[in-house]
Amino acid sequence: MSNQLSSLEFLLEPADNARLASLCGAFDEHLKQIERRLGVEISHRDGAFKVAGKPVQAKAAEDVIKSLYVDTSTVKGKMKELTPDDVHLAIAEANCLEQEAPSVWDKEVFIKTRRGVIKPRNPHQSQYVANILRHDITFGIGPAGTGKTYLAVAAAVDALERQEVRRILLTRPAVEAGEKLGFLPGDLTQKIDPYLRPLYDALFEMLGFEKVERLIERNVIEVAPLAYMRGRTLNDAFIILDESQNTTTEQMKMFLTRIGFNSKAVITGDITQVDLPRGARSGLRHAIDVLGEVSEISFNFFQAHDVVRHPVVARIVEAYEKKEESERIERAAKQKAREAERIANQGQV
Repeated sequence: MSNQLSSLEFLLEPADNARLASLCGAFDEHLKQIERRLGVEISHRDGAFKVAGKPVQAKAAEDVIKSLYVDTSTVKGKMKELTPDDVHLAIAEANCLEQEAPSVWDKEVFIKTRRGVIKPRNPHQSQYVANILRHDITFGIGPAGTGKTYLAVAAAVDALERQEVRRILLTRPAVEAGEKLGFLPGDLTQKIDPYLRPLYDALFEMLGFEKVERLIERNVIEVAPLAYMRGRTLNDAFIILDESQNTTTEQMKMFLTRIGFNSKAVITGDITQVDLPRGARSGLRHAIDVLGEVSEISFNFFQAHDVVRHPVVARIVEAYEKKEESERIERAAKQKAREAERIANQGQV
């Protein structure tokens, strides 16, 4: 029954030619993206749409089209021009809504900034945001592109604008990933800035360049390498530690013990991309083992299917995960064979 095709027809009202053009994209590129991703066929005339395909995919396509049309609505006299990224995220959200139980997906969880409302795009993001709001210390762990840092910065901006905290502090370890800091041009600040650039980019997108610069000058926003945190107590602050997989165990303990009264901390990282010297243990991995049973701390784990960048990024992450798992199994088999051989040799002696 699920393989039978169905046809859905619906109207988008009020029909507005400019909004419809934004929805469909140049040469219907946005509709074609929906067709490719959901396996449906879409035809339209003015505001009347027809979607043909399997019932689940057809209904998902209808939901995506209606959601995107709402997104094009005029705000402050300006209509939003949809991009392929907007379409991709809307499709990803529709797929999650179809796959997950309604109780898992909390659509009431969102973050307001002056640049607009930032909504989680999948159940793991929704739970992550809810835990940030609910806990004083939250860990976001998973591959690149899952929104860990972006959502944490959005939550920090929201808390600052609602005056729940007096400042935002963004930090990450300045660990070299094959490059040497000493060979970068400029003074120490200029050498460190490239490592902190993703944090600046998120702030600029949410607050605008000029406001971020003003807040940095007033020390309301501070962006600094992790080494600058030693010896400080951080009260009334929203603190984000990014790329935490590159902290040592000592650095992670130092950071966590800096947190003062009325402060909130979010620690993000990807334990599959550790750039520490060989033999050094990741502070993030150690924290998962040590703090996993502390009820006041929230741990949130993201998977490849949570990636909200270009669809191929999720497939790249999955391919690497599959390869690493096969190598792990192979190493374990070799270790087991060596152990069996050692025991056999002892028996012969």
